[in-house]
Order: sequence, then structure tokens, then C-alpha cells
Amino acid sequence: MTMSATHSSLLIFRNPDDGSREEIYDGEPVMTVQAHDVRTIDAAIPLPKITAVTPPLAPAEALTAPELFDRLARAITARWTGGLSPATLALALLDWQLHLAASPGKQLALASEAAWDLMRFFATLATRHPTFPSWSMIAPAANDRRFSDPDWELPALNMLAQAFLLHQRWWRSATTDVRGVARPNAAIADFAIRQCLEVMAPTNFALTNPEVLRKIMETGGGNFVGGLHNWLEDWKAFPMGREPAHHFVVGRNVAVTKGKVVYRNELIELIQYSPVTRTVRPEPVLIVPAWIMKYYILDLSPRNSLVRFLIEHGFTVFMISWRNPTADDRNLSLEDYRRLGVEAAIEAISRIIPGQPIHAAGYCLGGTLLSIEAARLSKQKPDRLRSMTLLAAQTDFTEPGELTLFINESQVSLLEDMMWQRGVLEAAQMAGAFRIIRSIDRIWSRAVREYLIGEREPVSDLMAWNADTTRMPYRMHSDYLRQLFLNNDLAAGRYRADGEPVALSDLHAPMFVVGTLHDHVAPWRSTFKVHFLADADVTFVLASGGHNAGIVAAPDEEGPSYQIFTKKAHTPYVGPDEWLKAAPSHEGSWWGEWIGFLDAYSGEPVPPPIGDLARSSEPLDDAPGKYVLEQ
Repeated sequence: MTMSATHSSLLIFRNPDDGSREEIYDGEPVMTVQAHDVRTIDAAIPLPKITAVTPPLAPAEALTAPELFDRLARAITARWTGGLSPATLALALLDWQLHLAASPGKQLALASEAAWDLMRFFATLATRHPTFPSWSMIAPAANDRRFSDPDWELPALNMLAQAFLLHQRWWRSATTDVRGVARPNAAIADFAIRQCLEVMAPTNFALTNPEVLRKIMETGGGNFVGGLHNWLEDWKAFPMGREPAHHFVVGRNVAVTKGKVVYRNELIELIQYSPVTRTVRPEPVLIVPAWIMKYYILDLSPRNSLVRFLIEHGFTVFMISWRNPTADDRNLSLEDYRRLGVEAAIEAISRIIPGQPIHAAGYCLGGTLLSIEAARLSKQKPDRLRSMTLLAAQTDFTEPGELTLFINESQVSLLEDMMWQRGVLEAAQMAGAFRIIRSIDRIWSRAVREYLIGEREPVSDLMAWNADTTRMPYRMHSDYLRQLFLNNDLAAGRYRADGEPVALSDLHAPMFVVGTLHDHVAPWRSTFKVHFLADADVTFVLASGGHNAGIVAAPDEEGPSYQIFTKKAHTPYVGPDEWLKAAPSHEGSWWGEWIGFLDAYSGEPVPPPIGDLARSSEPLDDAPGKYVLEQ
């Protein structure tokens, strides 16, 4: 039997009388096999595409002339504002100002606070003595590292820093606790004013930053030459939306765990990793990463690869690698991502290793999409998943942190118009939103280091991955923002998969859920909500670190810690504050706890399965495949 490499579609017909199955590639039957032979043949034949068994994409939107003109105008506006809605900001500031104007008591309290701070400041300035305690009026926040240099203790610089911090605190008082202001508007007003104040921080200027002053004296001003070089390098890379070159290369020193692409369609490549142990657990592990970034955050360097950690502990691991979409993919929907992504991967794994349930794990958006597919499978194929793991993934979007500042009806409409014109949401647009949320670290501290001090921060594998961004199709991202963020359809039971509503209460497989303490994308209290949404045993882990570093916490790294507690499905609900007090703390990485969880729900070790990639006669590519290399 021969098969052309150009086959692009697959149809499967099974004879109910004798169990035989016919597979048709591009309309031509290529084989008929008996049911007892299906296992071996399926494992040997990669399936390049499944377009023939998926419904056609929705046609492009039909717009009237006025609608077209409005969309074009808003798309142009979005380019000038970086995708931020001027209407959202204006309405939030107006709401705050009108209610503050109607609150004489609040105004009196603010005036009193300002007068008291001013009086203390000048009194301290007049009586300042070299031995006077530093930070006597206000100290920087514990996580504000801008003032950590010892020279900020010098009287002149210390008073300058305290004046800035007092000013910042006063504006925080002015934008919070104003009765009558809508909570989202109060948060937007506070955020906008805080961003304006950050521009004027004394750490941002050469003559008021002790570290820059020292560098000037050490180099005779040579630091500005290095800073200019760095700025020009960044300026050249900016039009392409990329970071300056670094030495991390996919497939060479990141994403190097050995494996094969065993399945490919128009949206994903499915990678199966080579076993390194003589026996493996019979249940395979499928990892669904987020499509907002490249998959290899979970397979970085060998020292911190979660994939390598799993296979070294005797698990057969599969990973989805998403294709980087272009404007031609504008009409791919969130349902297409579920169907061509998670569903297709699960079906492919079941052909390669038939008869075994799957340990499914999803990271960030991948975890949200996995939850949808798992809820659908729970009704149709309840035994398909053995367990489910969610890594920094939300299933309820009522408390998504500061990302809500960028997601409301006005903001989403503007983004939709910008994506409608371009076909995709450009990678730089999403990266810019995350930088603004963490502007102190991502913008100002970096600018001081690279342009005033003239030094580049050494690029780590995680930083290199973070710069390897992807695009998102117009329709899919619109579905995601509207159905999940704005309407919270998944948590409310309104989300539909295959035309049928799915409910998270149908999830019964044991769950391992990881939240991270300083997550600005999926705050841990938001990920914690799965406790009262799913009807399952939930082992919840609260890891130190942020959205990325808290997940990529290898066992040999110093500093990570975590809390862990398991709630059985039949036991009463425990709120996040009570959980925080009850859950025991542990030093080190949570990865070992996950291995213990998977072991508890796995069968006894067996030789690598018959469907292992080593027996595949026509694997598509070596890992990491070709989709991850697309820019």
C-alpha cells in the first residue's frame, strides 16, 4: 500500500456488521482493514489534515457602507491609541471627577491629607540631620525595587523619593473610595493616573538616579553611548515587532526534548516525546499550551523543562504546538480551536494509544479551552480523560485582575475593528498591554537599565520565549473576549460546543489546579473558583511567583514555594481566604506534587505502548516541528 504525501483530508467509515473500517484520503479509498488490525495501522500512519470532516468556516461579515466607514474610522483610531479605547478612559475619568465633585467630605479629607503631608515634609526637611532615620514619612512598597539602591538613603535623594511616594499615595487616595463611582471606572482612573505619575518618578532621570550617576562617574559618560546603541537596536527591531537578537534558538538550546510530530492539521502539530525510561505509565499525558505564545515555555532549557521532567518520571507525553495564524485565518473561531486543537489531539492520541484514558493538562488559555472540551467529553465519552490539570487557567472570568481594564464593551469593539481590518491581533499589541500592566518593571526600569546605564539585562530562556510572540485570528479572539471575558458564558453554562451547551459541573475527573501568587493574567483567586464550578476532587496548589515563573519552577531552582490542599467533591466549599490559612506551606517546586497526583491516578508501569512514535513508519517531522518556527 502506498500513499502520496500530498493527501490533505481524511474520512473514516466503519462497517457496523463486521467491524471493518475504510479510510479515504482526498476522496480515494486507500485501505480496508479489520478491526483487530486498526491499532497497528493507525499508529503507523500520520494524518496530515482533517479539513474534510470539519464544517466550513463562516463567511466574511456583510457590512453596509456606513458600518464599513465606521469600522475603518475606529480601526485608524485604534492604531493611534495602541488599541486602547479613548471613550473608555474618558468615561471612567468623567465618572470619577463628577462623583468626586459631589463629595465635599472626600474633598475635605483629601485637602487635610495633602496639608498634613506637606507640613511633615517641610518639617522633616528643615530638621533633617545625617543621622535622621530614612523613609521617616513613607517607605516604598515591598515589591517596589526601584529604590533598593543604598544611595537612596542619602538625605537629598531620600527626600526626593519620599516626595514622589507621598504624591503617589495622595493620588491613590483621590481615586479610591469615592462613593458612587462604578468599580471598573474607579480602577481605570486609578490605573491611568498611576501610569502618568510613573513617568515622573525620580528613578527615571539620570541626574536623580544614584545608580546612573555612579555609572557616569565610572565611565566618563560612556554609558550614554551604550544606551544610544541599545536604543538604536531596539528601534530597528520595533517595526518587526521583535526583540533584539539573542542566542536562544528553538530546537538548538530551547525546545530540545527529543520527539516526533505524529499528527498535523491546519492549526496544530501534535508532538509525541521519546521515552527515556524502560517502562511508562499506561495513560498518556496531553499538554495543551496557550496559543497566545509558543508552546515551548513548558519545554525550555533541559534544566527547567516540564516535558523532560514528566518523561523522566515515566510518562508518555504529547504536546500541542499551535500554528502562528496569518490574516488568511481571520475567520478561525474559538470553536475551531477547540475542534481542530484539543479534540483533534485527543482523537489522534486515542488512535496511537487506543484503550487508554488521558491525563490532560492545559496552561493559561489552553486550560480554559481544555475545560470546554472536557465538559463536552464528560457527556459523550466520560471515560476519555483520566484526570485534568489546569495551570494558571481561568474558568470563571468575573475577577481576572487588571486585564479587566482593557476588556469592556468599548474596548472590545475597538479591538474588533482593528482586528477586522488586519485579520489578526498583532503580537506587539497584546505584549504592549502586558507591559503597561507591569510598567515599572517592563517599561521604566528596563529603559533606565538599557538606555541610561547602557547595560542589557542578560536574556534568559524565559525572556527569549516571552519575545517569541504569536498572532491571534480576528474571529477567535473576538469570541474569546465576548463569550468568556465579557459574558462569562462558560461559568454560567451558556457556552456551546458542537452546538450543545457545556457545563463545568459535568467535570467529574480528578483535578489538579495550580494558581500563582503574583499572577497578573490569571489571579489565583480567579483560578480558585473552579472549586465551586466543577463536581470533582480538586487538588489546588498556590505557587510562588507569577504567571510564567510560578509555573516554570524546576525542582533544582532556589526560592520557589507552594501551598497545597485537596478538597473532595462531596465536602463543603472552602473560600480562598480560609484555604490560605488551612493549606500547609512547602519549600521548593510543586512539580513533584503533580507527579504524585498523576501516579495516584495511573496504572502500573508497562513497556512503551505499541503506538509509540518509534514504531511509526512515516513520522512527519522531528520535534519541535515546523509550526513553532513560523514568525
